[in-house]
Amino acid sequence: MPTSDPRPASTAPIRLRADALSRWLHPRAPDSHKGDHGHVLCVGGELGSGGAILLCAQAALRAGAGLVSVATRAAHVAPILARQPETMVHAVGGGDESQALLQRADVIAIGPGLGRGDWARLLLHAALRTGKPLLLDADALNLLAEAPLRMLEDTILTPHPGEAARLLGWSRERVQSDRRAAADALADRFGCVVVLKGAGTLVVAHGHEPCHVEAGNPGMAVGGMGDLLSGVIASLRAQGLGAFDAAACGALLHAVAGDRAAAAGGMRGLLPSDLLPHLREAANPGQGG
Repeated sequence: MPTSDPRPASTAPIRLRADALSRWLHPRAPDSHKGDHGHVLCVGGELGSGGAILLCAQAALRAGAGLVSVATRAAHVAPILARQPETMVHAVGGGDESQALLQRADVIAIGPGLGRGDWARLLLHAALRTGKPLLLDADALNLLAEAPLRMLEDTILTPHPGEAARLLGWSRERVQSDRRAAADALADRFGCVVVLKGAGTLVVAHGHEPCHVEAGNPGMAVGGMGDLLSGVIASLRAQGLGAFDAAACGALLHAVAGDRAAAAGGMRGLLPSDLLPHLREAANPGQGG
């Protein structure tokens, strides 16, 4: 695995706009079945944070995953099933019972509402040991900042500027003053795909031209939007896109859905759940989306 990026730091990123979605999101084969579209496992939802993992799972479904499972606290099983019966929801305590769930998944998204306690640590280390494609977000990133590890190449990190600052040992102001340098530094340190969220999301990884998402709006600056993004990217990875393409396409898809939701009702008061129908539309370019 390379430890430095051969491309010049001054390489201008590729600008991603809504019309780029058709590069990745093609019509499905008429004879395809749910197994062809991947199985995402969403891990998180500590007590008091069940909504985060629900949003992640809902986004994975709306972005097209064939199967979506959730590993969470027992208290959240019934509420999640009531809100989204298409999910397979499992209570886990962080022990051996999580192993079978982890192994059945094609992609694991871990972090939304995970917390930073013993339960969270057990689940994160179990996920890291699987060798499966991973997406780490939210509290999974905060735990990673406490005990840094070099990730596998097939891992995607989705930090916001504060999480990026903790991972790098920088100030948030330094991250925001040169977002490209911060994203490159994260890719260097962890050896994986990095999605640096915020106004003008950046997607970087060794061996790939960086991408800049030219979509999204200030209405999306609300809790839960990152949980949706995690589900979208994990879903696309499970459907067969490579880690970098899933990250780039997912970041764009999420932003486009946010713009469509804002156009329908305004930016102020925009909720993550407002994006869900627009995710489905945008995930089907040329088919009414």
